[in-house]
Amino acid sequence: MVQVVAALIRSGEKFMIFQRPSTKTRAYQWEFVGGKAEPGENLEEALIRECREEIGVTVKVGDVFAEVDHEYPDISIHLTLFNAEIVEGEPKRLEHNDIRCITPDEIPLYEFCPADDEILKKIIAEF
Repeated sequence: MVQVVAALIRSGEKFMIFQRPSTKTRAYQWEFVGGKAEPGENLEEALIRECREEIGVTVKVGDVFAEVDHEYPDISIHLTLFNAEIVEGEPKRLEHNDIRCITPDEIPLYEFCPADDEILKKIIAEF
């Protein structure tokens, strides 16, 4: 099982989503910014590194919003989604096709990675 971290970055009633590039599995699907934790990294360190690498910002990592185990055909993941706040920089598309800020009502308009399904239900219930 691969440990994956991601950030729930909110701005008022909206939250940020990111479209995967054509060169990766689950191409063009939407997700939260993040990635795999490296050996020796704690989850918070991994999330800070991933946000720098993928969108060029520094984040302050908050508490855990949700945790999910998911089996894809090519990988099994344990996803930990943290509440996070951008403290430095403006998000850039360094690894993603697109970045959007959406409301929970707009979730059905986007095709998300399947591992995010339970998280999206929780966002709808809690926002």
